[in-house]
Amino acid sequence: MNTKKLSIVLFLFIVSFTSIQAQSNPVEKGLAAITKEAVQGQLEFLSSDWMEGREATTKGEFMAADYIASMFKVYGIKPAGDFAMPAFSGRRTASPQRGQRPQFQPSRTYYQNINFIETEPGSGEQLFALTEKEGNTEKRIYFTYGTDFSLQASPVGVEYTAPLVFVGYGFKNDDIKYDDFKGIDVKGKIIVRISGIPGASDPNSEIYKKLDLGNMQTRQALNRSKNEIAQKLGAIGVIELPSTLAASQAGNFRGRGGQMGQPTNIPFRYNLPYYEGETRLQGNQHRLSLPVDTLQLGMNTFTVSPKVSHEILKNSGIDIAEFEKNVNAKMKPASREIKGKSIYIKTSVKSKIVQGRNVLGMIEGENPNEVVVVGGHYDHLGAYQGYIWNGADDNGSGTIGMLTIAKAVAATGVKPKKTIIFAAWTGEEKGLFGSQYFVSKFTPIENIKLNLNYDMISRNVPADTAGVQVGIQYSEKYPALKEVVEKANKDYNIGLELSFRPSVRPTGGSDFQSFAMKDIPVYGFMAAMHEDYHQPTDTVDKVDINKMTNIIKVGFLAIWNFANDTKLEKVN
Repeated sequence: MNTKKLSIVLFLFIVSFTSIQAQSNPVEKGLAAITKEAVQGQLEFLSSDWMEGREATTKGEFMAADYIASMFKVYGIKPAGDFAMPAFSGRRTASPQRGQRPQFQPSRTYYQNINFIETEPGSGEQLFALTEKEGNTEKRIYFTYGTDFSLQASPVGVEYTAPLVFVGYGFKNDDIKYDDFKGIDVKGKIIVRISGIPGASDPNSEIYKKLDLGNMQTRQALNRSKNEIAQKLGAIGVIELPSTLAASQAGNFRGRGGQMGQPTNIPFRYNLPYYEGETRLQGNQHRLSLPVDTLQLGMNTFTVSPKVSHEILKNSGIDIAEFEKNVNAKMKPASREIKGKSIYIKTSVKSKIVQGRNVLGMIEGENPNEVVVVGGHYDHLGAYQGYIWNGADDNGSGTIGMLTIAKAVAATGVKPKKTIIFAAWTGEEKGLFGSQYFVSKFTPIENIKLNLNYDMISRNVPADTAGVQVGIQYSEKYPALKEVVEKANKDYNIGLELSFRPSVRPTGGSDFQSFAMKDIPVYGFMAAMHEDYHQPTDTVDKVDINKMTNIIKVGFLAIWNFANDTKLEKVN
């Protein structure tokens, strides 16, 4: 055999051997199952008009849940939801004796059904009054609903009088070592707080960068956490005052009569590129909460006019502008009681029980007591006045990302060492309710070793012309989380530009937060915040499928690694 023929034979042997190796390598099989065509096809359907915006507890959500469950079946993913009794034609445990009723075994479904309480203001009058003492006189000043104050009511109608405590921004965060509640008792009291987050008005501040306050989703999550913190500390109500540093927030009170100071007989028009009308176009119409076993009055949050704000703070020694200036400079809270004043409130609420559902699938591992959870919320903002919030990026992209990782893990043909649960969460847009419910019911919670969450993984910021930038929040006490993703991105030449944001308990406004609050290590992947966020214009034609597919590949490689090889070691 001459040299030329020998070279050809050796080349063919190497190519053949490499091909056989690739076919026998579980990771390569998994990666091969992640295709742009499949990702795009599924995203187009999940974010189509047929899903009616997928608002939690609506018909659109149930249709989307059925679709997700059907894809789990296609991929061979076992159900991990509630147990349910089969229909009469189901499987019998044994042949019944004459005169006995047949016995049936419950079977597991893909659905974890959740009962929610849906609330709206009741038909009764909403009352808000300031009680103050002047010498021997105690006077009560009543303010007008829709003119002097607006109300986000708790799920329960209440009537009470309570003292007032000023708590600055009403903010607490371990990452920046800031606590407005330090040394102050708010139990059974109404807190008076400033809207926003300390440091949010200065994009150059360390706090702004540390908390990622330029990210709208993160800022919303931190604002939402303020009520959760206050309620845990025992506060029973909130009076929200406008920030003097945020000009856009000043004067933003809107009651039934329109913008403060506007005559109510002048039609107010909303002019958007895709909508023009006299009523506000807004999705997410249904307000939900999770039922609890014991009576909890919840938080009544009042946004008040400048007149009411002035009356509450009069003679208290509190200057909002001066307080905000000092906090921004020194980051030292200055909370105090507002003596001699209290607030009387009376609210009425209408409520009913409605149902939503998480969709859960599972690949059983060799060790059922070690679990990795891969998730993304599939709910969005629904449909209103003929408009549909399709939510292609938020969060059709994350849902399809979760489904595609399930497909890839199944395609490896290898049983992982840890069990992997794949979850499509409901109620994220209402307050992370689906993931909160899951972690509250999962026992023992210590068995969950890691959560990977996808939320909005398919868009680019204007500067990302190459479509490669992705942000990753993660639990900083587990450095392997960063190392594994960096290595996967490099070794497989995926080409993403990874921006990591570590924190002790990541609170980025998505479902990984529910796991982080239980001290479970988390990943939170997000590609970009954009102008179509929470708008009907978040449609599938604007997504970057190539970028989305690459983010899914990195997520699969990380999950496969942690489900099989790398141990998550915690550092102090």
